[in-house]
Amino acid sequence: MHYQLLNQLQQFKAQLIDTVKIGSGMQLAHWSNYQDQVQVCSNHHTLSLYIKGGYDTYRKTGTGWQNGGAPDHFCLMPQHTESTWDIRGDLSFVHLYYTQQHLEHIISQIWDKEPRHVTLIEQSFVFDAKISHLYRHYITHNDWKQSDNHLEISTAATLLLTQLIKNYSNISWDIPHVKGGLNKFQRQHIIEWIDHHLASPLTLHDLSAVIGLSEYHFAHLFTRSFGVPPHQYVIQQRLKKVHMDLLTWHASITDIALKYGFSSSSHLSYQFKKHFGYTPSSLRSQKSND
Repeated sequence: MHYQLLNQLQQFKAQLIDTVKIGSGMQLAHWSNYQDQVQVCSNHHTLSLYIKGGYDTYRKTGTGWQNGGAPDHFCLMPQHTESTWDIRGDLSFVHLYYTQQHLEHIISQIWDKEPRHVTLIEQSFVFDAKISHLYRHYITHNDWKQSDNHLEISTAATLLLTQLIKNYSNISWDIPHVKGGLNKFQRQHIIEWIDHHLASPLTLHDLSAVIGLSEYHFAHLFTRSFGVPPHQYVIQQRLKKVHMDLLTWHASITDIALKYGFSSSSHLSYQFKKHFGYTPSSLRSQKSND
């Protein structure tokens, strides 16, 4: 999917800081802008969260210019919505790009209902604690260049779309309660599959497809079965393998990091110390002294 807003914004003063494609073809983009006037209209939906600044940002409406930008406030621009902005200060914001097909897919899988008549409702400068939390804790705090973060990021994106459908669309369906967990066969199958794909950049879509469940149902059933979300389970398995290789294999820490899906030895060291309380190099030093 080519997201038009990526090109449109760069025709103005907006600076693209970073972008990453995540599960199911969705894409994130981190932008900054300063003293600009912008007019855009795209073929896809956009969820935008202000990260820094935005206090002097105005959006043109049918009744005049509206102001209300601030960190953790979001704007929702449904597809084919023309929006005009007057940016009088500086700001940093993160966009999530997705299509109507993404929404319809989630609706059909989670609610098992006909999704064709679902539309999103345009929003400007809204604060939603759950949307802010998902962005801040699972998207903006993660390094997008580290592929081992993509599972956590893609999970958050799916939850964001679920929140939009539930609270900012023309439907009013409650999210169904997911009971139980994965059955014995499913648990064993996903354990073995993850074990054989630890070196790959995984997304929630990848894991759910193995079991044949929606991303929403898989994430909930997996957490109930294993006691931790999928991204935490995967990182734990990677670190266990790394720990074993550090004690039994003489390869460099960089080679071991790449073997288990870490983008660099420094990123591995950060995750390793966070989990075990000591660094890979200190473990190697202790082993050589024994």
